[in-house]
Amino acid sequence: MATLQLAQLKVSWTALLAVAYFTYLLVGAAIFQILEREAESNNRNHFQLEKLHFLANYTCLDGPALEQFVQVILDAWEKGVNPSGNSTNPSNWDYSSSFFFAGTVVTTIGFGNLSPSTVFGQVFCVFYALFGIPLNLTFLKELGKCLIVHLGRMEKGMVSVVPHKRTVEVLTVISFVLTGSLLFLVIPPLMFSYVEGWTFGEGFYFAFITLSTIGFGDYVVGTDPDKEYISLYRSLAGIWIILALAWLALVFNMGARIMEYFVALTHPGFKRQQEEDEVSSTKLEDISRSSHLRITHYN
Repeated sequence: MATLQLAQLKVSWTALLAVAYFTYLLVGAAIFQILEREAESNNRNHFQLEKLHFLANYTCLDGPALEQFVQVILDAWEKGVNPSGNSTNPSNWDYSSSFFFAGTVVTTIGFGNLSPSTVFGQVFCVFYALFGIPLNLTFLKELGKCLIVHLGRMEKGMVSVVPHKRTVEVLTVISFVLTGSLLFLVIPPLMFSYVEGWTFGEGFYFAFITLSTIGFGDYVVGTDPDKEYISLYRSLAGIWIILALAWLALVFNMGARIMEYFVALTHPGFKRQQEEDEVSSTKLEDISRSSHLRITHYN
């Protein structure tokens, strides 16, 4: 009977989580539609009016010719060529920009404003990502371990000041989140605002969308043809991304643990389910390891 009840709880919790997940997606889609659809319609109407005004001012052009020219501009943009300015615009594939692109590949950000256009470049990108993504995950995992060690040292240092362990843990986490937010989500947007001419809100939006690996590509550093950037600017931005990814991943992990903690408080059987899942996972790892050893010994 206890086993049956636990199985029912497991199914119901999975169903509840699935309902919550897809409800979150559906509600988000509805809100995005409400917020953005009218602006998109206005922008589309404005663009059509501008094309009509352009044809009225330049009567030597007809509609099909203008549409063909617009397509040329779109093709250039998709290939990473900024259609504004002139041919003296800095290359998207100098070493600094290439380093930044390589970082967006292995971190799976993929802004979409730049991509390989040659067959050999595309093939190399596939294999580069194939080996680079696991390497990036391993590196970020090690960085996360270093941050956890740093957290432990902070906690030990605060124990002598605040004797209550639970209070020390909370203060340590708050201090870690606030310090990281200042270093990775406040100071960099200020610098981007100064260099790129963005507002702080735009810089903060770019920082979070980048570090969460969403990477829409609507804002990308170092792409304005009217600005002169130092050669290391995009490389430094790439290093900022890698370091901040480790911090944000740890913050997301803390958030997930906090959510699981509150769920365990409201659903006592959830903790037992987690423990059983961990035991099952450990058994599977042991079976896989022993099978690997047997195969190795046989060979």
